[in-house]
Amino acid sequence: MKFSDIHTIYFIGIGGIGMSALARYFYGHGVAVYGYDRTETELTRALVAEGMQVHYEDDVRHIPEGVDLVVWTPAVPQDHQELNWFRERGYPLKKRSEVLGIISQGKRCIAIAGTHGKTTSSTMVAHLLRASGVDASAFLGGISANLGSNFVEGKSDWVVVEADEYDRSFLQLYPEIAILNSLDPDHLDIYGTPEAVVEAYKQFVRQIKPGGKLIYRQGLPLDEVAEELRQSGRQVFTFGIDTGDYEAYNLHVENGQMAFGIKSSFFDWSKLRLNYPGRHNVENATAAWAAVMSAGAFTPEMPAALAAFRGVKRRFEYIVRQEGRVYVDDYAHHPTELQAVISAARMMFPTQRITGIFQPHLYTRTRDFADGFAAALDLLDECLLLPIYPARELPIEGVQSEMILDKMNLLHKKVVSKAEVLTAIQNHPPEILLTMGAGDIDTLIEPIKQLMEIPANG
Repeated sequence: MKFSDIHTIYFIGIGGIGMSALARYFYGHGVAVYGYDRTETELTRALVAEGMQVHYEDDVRHIPEGVDLVVWTPAVPQDHQELNWFRERGYPLKKRSEVLGIISQGKRCIAIAGTHGKTTSSTMVAHLLRASGVDASAFLGGISANLGSNFVEGKSDWVVVEADEYDRSFLQLYPEIAILNSLDPDHLDIYGTPEAVVEAYKQFVRQIKPGGKLIYRQGLPLDEVAEELRQSGRQVFTFGIDTGDYEAYNLHVENGQMAFGIKSSFFDWSKLRLNYPGRHNVENATAAWAAVMSAGAFTPEMPAALAAFRGVKRRFEYIVRQEGRVYVDDYAHHPTELQAVISAARMMFPTQRITGIFQPHLYTRTRDFADGFAAALDLLDECLLLPIYPARELPIEGVQSEMILDKMNLLHKKVVSKAEVLTAIQNHPPEILLTMGAGDIDTLIEPIKQLMEIPANG
């Protein structure tokens, strides 16, 4: 199917962050965009406001005539009526990852992969490229505060994409430059074993185009495949804090900002600033810096652009930031991500009491990583656990939030409902509050904000 053949496109799961970016791309190219999602969200309302048609019932009567292509996400259940209606009638169906792969084929692609850090790193790369005069397109896994969207179309031949490992989606990509941030096991419901996860990442890395470049975090078990790439004429660079070809150094907190330098064998920028806390975000910034330099796009404006980076929605997002009262929301849903977020908060607020509210995402992930979740949440001073958000899964006997709670050593911990969370905050507003999770915990952000904000009159 040629792009010129697509006049009407239908998305099943249009409200997903990756799906909505594709919807915006097609709509911007004059294609009529229709779609289904399970629930109305801020993002789906934005799509409707932009001119797309979205509904929230799995009902084939909502399907328009003349659909040329159906895009779906594997997160949609296999018994979905609309999906099966299209299948039975032989409509062209493509997964989101396939469509992204097709779009990026004709461009110079920078793909960011890894269990953690994809969204922040890809948003940083897009921001720094554009600040350096390269009008790059970007398909992002979050809403960039600088760009105001999860999709931006540029006029250059560069495109920045998030390479998602779920369902092996990233194997649809053949990047010119690839960043690999982390290799922690996740999505074991798909892969089966941690070893299979690593093998999939190695396959992704092998798909870097001839003459292309791999940028990976120092210490990841990629030495063998890195040597393969070098032997085939592709370039390999490492990055890290106090290590790597691109090395962040002298990391410290200064006036509420991350202060550090980045150096390599041919440059040294010593006075960089980032308004995004945590060691992990300095690593993300170092990887993004390396990618922009690898694309040949570096300009003297880069340090100022990095300092002006305003982050991504739901990635250490300050909801309330007042004297004596701070509320941060984060998408963290893996033990390593929780540890990074809590550690970043501890770095910024070393003497204050930190309360965390966490909503586990998926029964399988809770089962597979219960020990890791418990260890990460033990870094808090107080923890409120919500019930598991099932997403695409059916319950698993014996797997519930109490499974994490029972493994925690923290003294102040309990499993609560959403209503109980709001009551607890109303009665005892925390000094520092973190909400964390990838489910529907974001529906609590606004009511919590109202309870946490100190009125101007005191």
